[in-house]
Amino acid sequence: MATDHPAEKAKEAFVDDNFQLAVDLYTQAINLNPKNADLFADRAQANIKLNYFTEAVGDANKAIELDPSMAKAYLRKGTACLSLEEYHTAKAALETGVSLAQNDSRFTKLIKECDQRIAGRGTRPLTSNIPPTAAHASIGSQAVGKNFASEEEARPVLNESHQMKEMASVKPKYRHAYYQTPEEVVVTIFAKGLPAENVAVEFGEQTMSVNIDIPGENGFHFQPRLFRKIVPGKCRYEVLSTKLEIRLAKSEAINWTSLEYSMEVAVPQKINVPSALGSQKLRYPSSKARTTDWDKLEAQVKKEEKEEKLDGDASLNRFFGDIYKNSDEDMRRAMIKSFVESNGTVLSTNWEDVGSKKVEDSPPDGMELKKWEY
Repeated sequence: MATDHPAEKAKEAFVDDNFQLAVDLYTQAINLNPKNADLFADRAQANIKLNYFTEAVGDANKAIELDPSMAKAYLRKGTACLSLEEYHTAKAALETGVSLAQNDSRFTKLIKECDQRIAGRGTRPLTSNIPPTAAHASIGSQAVGKNFASEEEARPVLNESHQMKEMASVKPKYRHAYYQTPEEVVVTIFAKGLPAENVAVEFGEQTMSVNIDIPGENGFHFQPRLFRKIVPGKCRYEVLSTKLEIRLAKSEAINWTSLEYSMEVAVPQKINVPSALGSQKLRYPSSKARTTDWDKLEAQVKKEEKEEKLDGDASLNRFFGDIYKNSDEDMRRAMIKSFVESNGTVLSTNWEDVGSKKVEDSPPDGMELKKWEY
């Protein structure tokens, strides 16, 4: 019977306001028919009802990839991006959708809201860090594969395609990297001498917007959709002499496999955070009546290792190991770069000296460097 199909059950669950069940049933239906664009668009709507806006954008993008002429998919994407405070992206999707459904007043209403939000926070260009999903590529290809009734109808699609190509050709002005702990993700943007008054960082539910505007220079805008949700009120940033450090408070203790959200990333793994009881010192079980104090034994071993007298290469290796362990990030990078590029003949801790050039070989006096052939 038709009513037994997961898609039909999902529609009934949606009408009954059971949106989580609707999402689960649409997922079952998609597994049975992964090429059905309507299923992805409908699941996007259910995700929007649950405030799962990032998941809704992913579903809308997939629906657009499967059917670039589906107006409701652009409506779903625009609605979700608007809630994620990605106003330019939302407006671009809505303008494409209104060209496909010109009599739908919902598009014009949301476009007007996007314009108001953009005007309220200041004019900003489209971000150049939108995840490169196949859906974005399909938007640009619509102008070739679809017969438009007029030039005016095709212009929104062509404009968005042109914007995508321009964004892809722009290289970031500053390099960035990140690391994480169970509680937060620390993003570092490497830029020296930034005036603090020219730096603005804003946090959304699953977005981070970085704007660096220095008079006389091209501005830097970095606005990724993050891998997982954050707690905006607990996020903070600090402008240092050589970098901009941003601390993102995770909403849950999950290992981020990347900084930015992507439909292709692996399923995140929960991080085991010790509880109040688990943080206490553990003692290992023993079958003997008199147990061993392993904490005391561990401390004794560490003390012996520290006081151990080493000679020759072993002593030198420990010396360099201690330097590396107690150094900052720039010193470690300098040590690795100089040692590798000089074939083990130079070890520098000055990143400003070795960071911008190749470190040449410098063997000790009276010796020459030989390159072995295998």
